[in-house]
Amino acid sequence: MTRIVRRPGAFVCGIDAAMDVIGGKWKVLILWALNEKTCRFGELRRAVPGVTEKVLSSHLKELEDDGIVRREVYAEVPPRVEYSLTPLGLSLNAALEPLGAWGRDHIYRGAEESGAEDAVGAAVKPAAESVAEPVAGLGKR
Repeated sequence: MTRIVRRPGAFVCGIDAAMDVIGGKWKVLILWALNEKTCRFGELRRAVPGVTEKVLSSHLKELEDDGIVRREVYAEVPPRVEYSLTPLGLSLNAALEPLGAWGRDHIYRGAEESGAEDAVGAAVKPAAESVAEPVAGLGKR
């Protein structure tokens, strides 16, 4: 598959190139959900609360164009479409794990410094500790 570059010009650095692929509010959460399992569109929509169908569809198309997500259409009636991560998508999730660990530490550190650890910890810890670390190390739902 040929990579479609969505923006013209050269990238300034590797972070710039990576952000071109994962930029946007929802893409990392989509990757997180697909790290769990292969999903149909409706499952992804439920796994990423707040995302609209239009935005989810657009982000999935961009991730597919970038070689991160695989879209498989089954010749059934009604048609079934499933999304999963490609090997490149799996490697991207692995690269995001340290960023997620940093974010988790940052949340806890901020809560400890403000004395509000219970409020933030109660909202974040159960999800983070419930199962193994997913995309960006944020914890699985």
